Amino acid sequence: MNIRLNARRGRNTKILATLGPASSEREKIRELYESGADVFRLNFSHGTHDDHRKRYEAIRDLERETGRPIGILLDLQGPKLRLGRFAAGKQQIEAGQAFRLDLDPSPGCSRRAPLLHPEIFSAIKPGHDLLIDDGKVRLRIVSCSHNFAETIAINGGMLSDRKGVNVPGSILPLSALTEKDREDLSFGLELGVDWIALSFVQCPDDLIELKSIVDGRARVMAKLEKPSAIDFLDAIIEQADGIMVARGDLGVELPAEQVPLLQKRIVRACREAGKPVVVATQMLESMISSPTPTRAEASDVATAVYDGVDAVMLSAESASGSFPIEAVSMMDRIIKAVESDPLQRKMMNAVSHRKTESATDAICAAIRTVADVLPVVATVAYTSSGATTLRVAHERPRTPILSLTPNVHVSRWLTLIWGIHSVCASDVCNIEEMVDNAVSAADLHGFSVPMLPLVVVAGTPFGVSGSTNLMRIVWPNSVAANIAGVSAEEVHAKTSGQGLQMRDPYFEFAH
Repeated sequence: MNIRLNARRGRNTKILATLGPASSEREKIRELYESGADVFRLNFSHGTHDDHRKRYEAIRDLERETGRPIGILLDLQGPKLRLGRFAAGKQQIEAGQAFRLDLDPSPGCSRRAPLLHPEIFSAIKPGHDLLIDDGKVRLRIVSCSHNFAETIAINGGMLSDRKGVNVPGSILPLSALTEKDREDLSFGLELGVDWIALSFVQCPDDLIELKSIVDGRARVMAKLEKPSAIDFLDAIIEQADGIMVARGDLGVELPAEQVPLLQKRIVRACREAGKPVVVATQMLESMISSPTPTRAEASDVATAVYDGVDAVMLSAESASGSFPIEAVSMMDRIIKAVESDPLQRKMMNAVSHRKTESATDAICAAIRTVADVLPVVATVAYTSSGATTLRVAHERPRTPILSLTPNVHVSRWLTLIWGIHSVCASDVCNIEEMVDNAVSAADLHGFSVPMLPLVVVAGTPFGVSGSTNLMRIVWPNSVAANIAGVSAEEVHAKTSGQGLQMRDPYFEFAH
């Protein structure tokens, strides 16, 4: 399959695919993109900087080849709380037995283990639980101090070296950014990634710290994987540029039956706030080792699409599984099937973006009304910062959204957003040029239908961020000719070729 400049996905919900050992070769990345991946995730919990640099360069080469912007998300590892080592390498723990955790670095045994994280002991209290190895072993704290905890095993299991520790119900006094994260962040920003995902977010201050470092060079996404973050949900959404529902870790620290409820709550809050939201973890988990998903997994993906999320994510399915291409193709097919169901739009529209008394909100809300009255085939949004296009997208219009921006970095981060076909194009100086470029871009990228109108949204003065105040309905070709009193041939000549001053994708992406 050859990706063309005007290639359209035919769906609104985006696919975020993680790269890893099973998908690092250039040809494999191309196949993932051709199969439907819109944005690629570089998971810095695994791999070296050299590994990620090669993947980054392969994506940018593919971008130049196809002429289409491709988003890249850097996922920071975050703090990892782990047990120390055991004298025998591993130890069986029986339900009901006493077990001690402390700051003594000497190897553990059947009665104790090192836990070299003083921040844990400063936060826990009697009655709290500690979860070891994704909750396979649950320890309840009987007594504790600043350097130890006496516990009882609620359920038994095998403990071994360096197993992870979760501390549900406590806010730990540590930064979400470790020294490793700071090095990885610097490296990623130097490369030019488009999104930064922050793990272990507990409160809004975690995001403020990261955003001060990023300083606008990328968009910041908060991963909600700690129950404590839910207590600050609205404030975290306000600070973040996007939200990821990291269900795997949420499911470790919360009862399984609570995770679907939280997913619904988070998605709704993001939709109302007009912030992008991604649902992640175990969406097609069985496809790590099977060429087909379970029916429950297909329904899980469908649920997120019915709710109107911006993107769904593949983790191990595309990073280390045996069927990465099949997993992306399957997710693509599920999304298209669900979006073809009339019920999907009704369910998605049950939640809408909260509107403010602004020209931007008024115009973006009017787009839906115009599309209900006229047979509009696409909305063309001009944007400098991405704000106009983002606002249009969160209105979830019936029409596809063609986003035109002179900023290549903006064109890339918008590839994660619902319904957007992002294009890097020349800026415009006046309304006539705006209309000409919009018509030509719609035609070039396969959005035009003869005799049917486009809606064009922009801000004046042109090139000023946050100034959306203009909506224009445009009839290309024959209908426009009748209105303007000129021949269809003259209109076609004007809007073909020279009318659209598209930037050379290879030149733009190479720089």
